[in-house]
Amino acid sequence: MQIVLILSLVAAAIGSGLVAGIFFAFSTFIMTAFSRIPVEQAIAAMNSINVTIVRSPFMGLFVPTAILCLVIAVLAVIDWRSGASLLMLAGAALYVLASFISTIVFNVPMNDALAKVSGGGTEATALWTTYLRDWTWWNHVRTIASLLASVAFVRALMIL
Repeated sequence: MQIVLILSLVAAAIGSGLVAGIFFAFSTFIMTAFSRIPVEQAIAAMNSINVTIVRSPFMGLFVPTAILCLVIAVLAVIDWRSGASLLMLAGAALYVLASFISTIVFNVPMNDALAKVSGGGTEATALWTTYLRDWTWWNHVRTIASLLASVAFVRALMIL
C-alpha cells in the first residue's frame, strides 16, 4: 500500500504541476497576446486552441490526474496519517474541484459559446470582451488551484 501511495502522490504532484504550468501560460501571456490582436483573429485562434486541446496529450494528463486525485483522497481516508492525509485531501480537493470541475462548469461553456461566433462584428466583440475577462479569471483560479494541489502532494510526500 505504501508504494502505491507514494507513486500516486508523485504522479499527482507532477500531473497537477504540469497542468498548472499550462494554465499559467494562458494566464500570463497567451490571453494577453490575444487581447492585443483584432477580435476576429483572437476568436479564431482561441477556437482553434479549444478544438486542438481536446485531441491533444493535454487531455491524457488533465483527466487522469483528476482520477488519480480521487484515488488519493480514498487512500487518505482508508489509511489515515494525520497531517499527510489532510494534505492529500486538500490537494485532491483543490485539483478536482477548483481545477477540473471549474473547467467543466465555467471554462467549457464559455468555449462552447465562443465556438458559435465568428467574425468581428459588434456581437463578436461584445462576447470576446466578456469571454476574455471571465475565462481568464477562471483560468487564474485553475492555475492557482493546480499549483497548490501540486504543493500539497509534495508536502504530503515529505511527511509520510
